[in-house]
Amino acid sequence: MADEVKLYRTWSSRFSLRIVWALHIKGIEYEAIFEDLSHKSPQLLQYNPVHKKVPVLVHKGKPICESLVILEYIDETWKKETTPLLPQDPYEKAMARFWAKFVDDKLLPSVTSVFTEKGYEAKKEALVPAVQNLELIEEQLKGKKFFGGESIGYVDLVLGWMAYLLDVFEEVIDLKLFDAHKFPLLSGWMKNFCDAPAIKQHLPPRDKLVTKYQLLHEKYQTTSN
Repeated sequence: MADEVKLYRTWSSRFSLRIVWALHIKGIEYEAIFEDLSHKSPQLLQYNPVHKKVPVLVHKGKPICESLVILEYIDETWKKETTPLLPQDPYEKAMARFWAKFVDDKLLPSVTSVFTEKGYEAKKEALVPAVQNLELIEEQLKGKKFFGGESIGYVDLVLGWMAYLLDVFEEVIDLKLFDAHKFPLLSGWMKNFCDAPAIKQHLPPRDKLVTKYQLLHEKYQTTSN
């Protein structure tokens, strides 16, 4: 019980899944506690009073919040379990942190904006910066199977949402977001990532994702600015 690990998450949270994958890569046993974010539990509010969001990792009774912080905590705490998620070299580690921040601050918002914009023309306009950001991240895969090298690492986990969610977005909004011919390295990475056992066994059901995002998209399209 002293080393007990709990993860507060939802079934589809992109940020929670980073932690799910990391725990399985490391082979860490944990208890998953699924939250209903429309009726947040007292425990979640107690453990994350600042943001009141998932994921929250609770280890030895102490909460750690924010997915990027949790990933580093997991890597530091369970160093001997597997290959490290973050590079050991200080420069490479700094670069991994830089690109993880790029994913969260630039790439993810730009792709999300294509989804949320109203109307075909507005979506096509929003696609331009999204594609530019994809081009930047494609460059980082040159000569590598994963961003972490030969095994899944920190940046791979941060970008993992893209591997399973882009085609869901495409189906829902009826617009091509990702051209495999234009991004051959990312295309190969997406397949390799989703084929990894620790990832494949813990992906959300695609049909449920389509239903969720269809409802969300409909809401965005009908809500007044």
